[in-house]
Amino acid sequence: MSDILLQLLPALASCLLYAALGWHFWRTRWRETEHGIDALPMQNWERGAIALALVIQGIGLYDGLFGASGMRFSFSFALSLMLWLAVLIYWLEGFRSPMDGLQPMVLPLAALCAVLPLVFPQVRVIAHADAWGFKLHFTAAMLAYSLFTLSALHAILMSLAERRLHDRKRSRSLVSFPPLLAMEALLFRMIAIAFVLLTVALASGILFSEAIFNRALFFEHKTLFAFASWAIFAALLIGRHVYGWRGRIALRWTLAGFVLLLLAYIGSRFVSEVLLGRI
Repeated sequence: MSDILLQLLPALASCLLYAALGWHFWRTRWRETEHGIDALPMQNWERGAIALALVIQGIGLYDGLFGASGMRFSFSFALSLMLWLAVLIYWLEGFRSPMDGLQPMVLPLAALCAVLPLVFPQVRVIAHADAWGFKLHFTAAMLAYSLFTLSALHAILMSLAERRLHDRKRSRSLVSFPPLLAMEALLFRMIAIAFVLLTVALASGILFSEAIFNRALFFEHKTLFAFASWAIFAALLIGRHVYGWRGRIALRWTLAGFVLLLLAYIGSRFVSEVLLGRI
């Protein structure tokens, strides 16, 4: 009974806290009012509330992943961990740039993903989790997934802000966003860091495949999706450096690479674990 509560309480508590904060940021940063559209800076209590949600969810994730003998993992844990890292990265970036206007999109997704391990409890035990090659592969992959998730959301918000600027619509959500140039710089900084991490994840998967997965590397669909995503982000960074790509071009390439990366692991594990019932 206590083990069940240890899984239920952190997931439900963090979900409710993320959802409440998402509603709060929407109401205070995005919802149009008759009292003007001045930007509202991030408050200390708001930072503290997000940090509290991160700590609560982090405790639940750690217990779910490492509470039993060996490491347990699934697509639901992967999504939950990805969004936890995404919120953490935005929270840290908020000390450098005003990120509060972007929270109404990130926090509701974090709330949804926080309870996914409860909705889809199927897990598989990873016996080789103690190998340093696996730890390198896993850490790099999860950080890359999280940063690419943020990059995709960030690109969508940039597209929305750019469209409203072209339409000359001054809204409260637009005022809450950082300047477009700052958002663009952050977007490509996240993509560049995520690309390096994805490269490390793929390289470690190739070099240590037999030690990590007990078999030599072979090209199945998720491997092909991962390498295709890597190629798309490489082309995007080259296009940015050589041709100055930005705006809609950057949005399309970012979303295309993110979708392929999502299919590479999350999609394949969802089909295997939920639709086919294989662990």
